[in-house]
Amino acid sequence: MSSSASAAPSVFRHRDFRLYQLARLCAVLAVQIESVAIGWQVYELTGSALALGYTGLAQFLPFLAFSLLGGQVADRVDRRAILAVCQGVMLLCSLLLLTFSLGHIQDVRFVYGVLVLFGTARAFYAPAGSAITAHLVPTEDLSRAIAVNSTTWQVATIAGPAVGGVLYAWAGATGSYIGSAALCALTVVWILSLKVRTGSASSESFSVSTLLAGFRFVRRQRLLLGSITLDLFAVLLGGAVALLPMYAKDVLHTGPWGLGLLRSASAAGAALVAVVLAVRPLGGRAGWKMFVSVAVFGAATLVFGVSRSLPLSVLALAVAGAADMVSVVVRSTLELMATPDEMRGRVGAVNMMCVGASNELGEFRAGAFAEHVGAVPAVVAGAVGTLVVVALWAWAFPELRRVDHLEDAARQPLPGDAGPEAVSTPS
Repeated sequence: MSSSASAAPSVFRHRDFRLYQLARLCAVLAVQIESVAIGWQVYELTGSALALGYTGLAQFLPFLAFSLLGGQVADRVDRRAILAVCQGVMLLCSLLLLTFSLGHIQDVRFVYGVLVLFGTARAFYAPAGSAITAHLVPTEDLSRAIAVNSTTWQVATIAGPAVGGVLYAWAGATGSYIGSAALCALTVVWILSLKVRTGSASSESFSVSTLLAGFRFVRRQRLLLGSITLDLFAVLLGGAVALLPMYAKDVLHTGPWGLGLLRSASAAGAALVAVVLAVRPLGGRAGWKMFVSVAVFGAATLVFGVSRSLPLSVLALAVAGAADMVSVVVRSTLELMATPDEMRGRVGAVNMMCVGASNELGEFRAGAFAEHVGAVPAVVAGAVGTLVVVALWAWAFPELRRVDHLEDAARQPLPGDAGPEAVSTPS
């Protein structure tokens, strides 16, 4: 047996890392179950693709507004405490949605209001969650820990929509929101069980300059800039998640269980690749592999867009998810290994802002476009746009295309890149 394979489970010898994976599993399951219920309920109440797009916009706007502040807080406050408080707010959101269902409220603006609160909590949760991993395992285990993080997230993203679809079909939105609330409560328990205390990573005084330091760091690190923005624009254009309820009901003529299957498919493909990368790291020519994988993501989305068969649609989404996972691992590894601890919260906030823009703003783009031209043209046009983005970024970021091994590239910035000292500010 190879040494890499035998070493793969080593990250689980760390108690806090094991507990954190349980917390991540429960948290993502809760969000996915809730998302299925919200999507189906909103579309049933409105019959509008634009209304589905607004569910993404309601989460993205507060996330955009508070992410930089969330990164600053993550570099100054115990990250474990931040995660616990934010997850408590997400528990409150689940209970509010339960009230929406039990009260038979017909005004979807109530849902949008809850999603604004959820997006605000996530703006603080995401940078702290991204930065805390480096405190749970030693440096030599970090790349495998990142792959395991992705695996946990993807496994929950597979199971969550499937469970959410079954729950909705069996017990309606009420059952889904009860399940989500219970999982949020468990997440708080696991987070509070962590022994790690991260303290204050940054001693810089609070200012607009320190708030924007993450942007300056990413702008000067060409590898980070290229990998983050490639994912941003590829998923912004190619993402089709917001339209899955519309596809399930109007294009593929299936029910909530079919919607759950569609939402799980992408995560299933991603989870398979994440498991492989946890055991067998990406290796050489990582940059070239990243560009190819994003192109495959665009092509698979194109197939999904024109499909009228549920099995083919599920397969296309699975391939898209598998390809996207390569990009996730490259971006996450470069981010954590190339960023000093006192900057990880703020750099993580920049990354999460871009991820949020690609996902939630992408949902709004898809919904708004589909409202005028239909679901199929909206997805097809977005997929073609993704392929164009890949070609442009391969030309604009040749240094990213030439990356060989991720660990070496992250630890040895290219000439012209800035080190941590370039983003520090005078006290």
